[in-house]
Amino acid sequence: MKQFTVRQIGTMEMDKDGMYVKLLPEYIPALKSLEGFGHADILWWFDGCDDEENRSVLEAESPYKQGPDTMGIFATRSPQRPNPIALSVAQILYIDHEAGVIYIAYADARQGSPVLDLKPYTPSLDRVEHPQVPDWCGHWPRSLEESGDFDWENEFNF
Repeated sequence: MKQFTVRQIGTMEMDKDGMYVKLLPEYIPALKSLEGFGHADILWWFDGCDDEENRSVLEAESPYKQGPDTMGIFATRSPQRPNPIALSVAQILYIDHEAGVIYIAYADARQGSPVLDLKPYTPSLDRVEHPQVPDWCGHWPRSLEESGDFDWENEFNF
């Protein structure tokens, strides 16, 4: 089996000014030309679930009230997975090039979570105009923008 080396490029941070990605100094030059993009894909590590027990979970009780009773982990967004890699699409609010900081509207990461990579969100590659989803979640919002007004508490079992 092939082994991989993944390098952390920064961390997810939160303070009184909001949420942001703080890059390690050596990766600051990689921010060049990111301005103008309204959103970024942030790949980060679910570091709170990085142990053999969490990595061995392949099926779980459904986290969704209307979902099947048991689901394969690849059909969920659970942090328990063979490789605890997370993907969040985040709105870019401001980039401080000198400090290596990208201020974002929100990501579902916790303070200090390792960031693995950033990619600009581009609709021609990242947006699916008519995505297919199972019937049990077909009533969910069709966009990030619509999600803010949706009653998500009524969808999850936790």
